[in-house]
Amino acid sequence: MTILNRRNFLATSAAGLALGGCANGVGSDGGARLDSRVNATRDYLFGSYPGTRELAQRAYGILYMPLMTEAGFGFGAAYGQGALRINDVTVDYYSATRATFGLQIGAQQYAHALFFMTEAALGDFRRSTGWAASADIRYAVPNEGGSIGKETTEYAPVIAFVFGQSGLILGATLAGSKYNRIIP
Repeated sequence: MTILNRRNFLATSAAGLALGGCANGVGSDGGARLDSRVNATRDYLFGSYPGTRELAQRAYGILYMPLMTEAGFGFGAAYGQGALRINDVTVDYYSATRATFGLQIGAQQYAHALFFMTEAALGDFRRSTGWAASADIRYAVPNEGGSIGKETTEYAPVIAFVFGQSGLILGATLAGSKYNRIIP
């Protein structure tokens, strides 16, 4: 009986030390590093793509995802972290997870920004425990013209702008993205 109690004590102590060594975000500089990456992404976006600055001025909030890393071979996945900004002030941090299935092979990295064009869309996003990208999103990519015009933004509650792609993924997939609030 004494051996069992010592084992329990040792196991509990070891687990506590192991978990204590994990980065939990409290007291770390994760938020400052992520904000720095978001600033660089925002500056690149506004400097490289005409119309995005004006789009940002009309948006109720913008979720910047500075670096998404994606890889796939039949099944695929992507992950990244970013920040939600309202009036260019960070209000929350988010992770994005994407799962894909289909005929695909390769890897790529890219950035994206979600522009919330209605107060209701931003409110739905912020109130959700895990927001899934849906049919309400209108996608705009730089190779569609380099500028975001009125026809792109007239009725869309959320506009996703994907840019800065490097690498290559070939194939056709079914995909879903989910955004969750995090503490960096």
